Amino acid sequence: MLPGVYQAEKKDGTVYYRSSITYKNKHISLGSFFDEESAHQAYITAGRITADEGISIEDYREDQPLTFKKWVVLINYRDNDMYVKTPIYLKERFFYYYFAPEDYLIFDSDDLFYYSTHSIMRRGGHLFVADFGMQVNILSRYGIKNFAVPGRDFQFINGNTTDFRSANLLVINTYHGVQKKESGAKVIFETKIHLNGDILVGRYDSEEEAAVAYNKAADTLKTLGIQKDFPENYILELDSAGYKELYQKVRIRSKKLLRLGEVFLAEGGAEDME
Repeated sequence: MLPGVYQAEKKDGTVYYRSSITYKNKHISLGSFFDEESAHQAYITAGRITADEGISIEDYREDQPLTFKKWVVLINYRDNDMYVKTPIYLKERFFYYYFAPEDYLIFDSDDLFYYSTHSIMRRGGHLFVADFGMQVNILSRYGIKNFAVPGRDFQFINGNTTDFRSANLLVINTYHGVQKKESGAKVIFETKIHLNGDILVGRYDSEEEAAVAYNKAADTLKTLGIQKDFPENYILELDSAGYKELYQKVRIRSKKLLRLGEVFLAEGGAEDME
């Protein structure tokens, strides 16, 4: 075998080749290849990267034998003496998470452990990680609800939509269906629920009231036999007794929902929607 190359065999008997390098007393896998020469070239390239501090992440080209992920991993280990399996490059108080040489996200150092063990995926403009067998939107780590709208529900303070450092994220609307509004000098919280379009549930003095009103409106629609998976708002500041008290107190002020409730009650429904 050429240096850095090991022959392996799949269960069906197919032969393939693995490449690896030992650097700073660590054995690093470089990937699997169809032929011995490609595996050897990966080994040669990895040796060149680790020996030459002038080679940067931006120097990567698609025709390289190494994947871009391995390219970043090796450069980060060379420069920062910390081996991370995901495509992360460390700075003093933050790090870059790379997708391509000029395509990356910025995170606080406090997030390093999480993103060193969770790979970020993109889908439909959203960013996800696989966590406990589920795809989880990374926004939820920062108190931002799934499918929140930038500019309406949260803001990147410095205008850089790739900068996920906590000091750069401003959460405006925390809960599903709730929007903060200004009515003259007064701040109110407007609740809407989506059912063939947005239905106004009501306007409330506190964000917690508005969030509970959304839950109550969703419960009302379910009692009417409407089959839809409405998200539920969790108010961490309230214990079970406090939540129950607020749920009973809050009023749904939507005439449209009230009409639906009246029809339901007229047909023998057992619960008042309020």
